Amino acid sequence: MKKKLFLFDFDGVLVESLDVYVQAIKWSLEKINMPIVRNEADYLALFDDNFYVSLQQRGVDLDAFFKALLSYTEMMGGDYYADVKPFFFMPPILETLRQRHLLGIISSNSLGAIENIFARNQYNSCFQAIWGSDFAFSKKDKIIHALETFQMTREDTYYIGDTAGDIREGKLAGVLTVAVTWGWHSREKLLSANPDYLIDSPEMLLTL
Repeated sequence: MKKKLFLFDFDGVLVESLDVYVQAIKWSLEKINMPIVRNEADYLALFDDNFYVSLQQRGVDLDAFFKALLSYTEMMGGDYYADVKPFFFMPPILETLRQRHLLGIISSNSLGAIENIFARNQYNSCFQAIWGSDFAFSKKDKIIHALETFQMTREDTYYIGDTAGDIREGKLAGVLTVAVTWGWHSREKLLSANPDYLIDSPEMLLTL
């Protein structure tokens, strides 16, 4: 079997975290007098494109935003993502994929947060590498870096995401895109980004 590279988004694909981040981002933006997220729909709209690009397009100063997010983390006792849980159905799928292929994570979240969530839930990590927001904001750039790191072709690489922005960045990187319907964006929103694959069940990842 030919070895392939599977690159996963984190939030909404591997873990259930929407409520946690809506609250954190809403508070942080209000802290810097940029109350552009009033509800879940406002938050999800930031992921029609790259999350950080969307913030900047709405006039958000990213340095001020990160300082506010740090304040929120401190207010919450150093760990506002304590309630984030892995989707129960993903570990066996990842374990099977790991035996056949290379796996990585490309996320807008930070490396520290991802590693903390994995450790807290005793998640048996199957990933050879994790690239978060502290590496780069652009998922397109991170996907290209992953291709170079693993020396894989675009034809043998899949980016698995749950938002239209994920799919658009995967397409910009030239890899195959897989939209999953158990995450943050609706099926209709995902289809609008024209993914190469749209899947309703994680078991379908094993058929790629």
